[in-house]
Amino acid sequence: MLNRCTAGRLARPLILLFLLVGPGIGHARGVYQTAQAFLEEAFNGAIPPAQRLWLSGELAVRYREVMQEPPPQQRIRYWQQGGRTAWIMQAIGKEHPITAGFIVEGGRLQLTRVLAFRESRGWEIRYPFFTGQFRHLGLGAGQQLDREIDGITGATLSVRAMSNMARMVLVLADRVNRNHDTP
Repeated sequence: MLNRCTAGRLARPLILLFLLVGPGIGHARGVYQTAQAFLEEAFNGAIPPAQRLWLSGELAVRYREVMQEPPPQQRIRYWQQGGRTAWIMQAIGKEHPITAGFIVEGGRLQLTRVLAFRESRGWEIRYPFFTGQFRHLGLGAGQQLDREIDGITGATLSVRAMSNMARMVLVLADRVNRNHDTP
């Protein structure tokens, strides 16, 4: 049995830990990087003009299959410089949109970032231990991701949304590159 003095000494570190960490959990929602800052990073400060890819016909059907929702608009913006493209996508996690930035080069993801997170759970997807899994990821058979993405307990829907966005970006980048290569 603990006496009052010992119980007090044990409780203080736990209270301090809660005061330091607890409030941060409630503030996990928010903007982590602006789209502008992401694009500046992607293109070393010289952002190329935005281009648009029409989401119609087969591409609209593909979008619906991968993202499990209809395209939010008829065209999607992307930025391209040489063989590098940057994409800013949104997908619903559980109830709210997650905004992420992706850089594709040579048919593979080079950088994945969570730009804004609006859910109450699953915010751990913003950390490099998770987003780093997407580096050098490409499309394999059936236009599926060519590597498994490890999940995070309690963040299943956020992980799924990120994986779907990554897959869709790779499909879109492939379409842009095929259109660019066709005379």
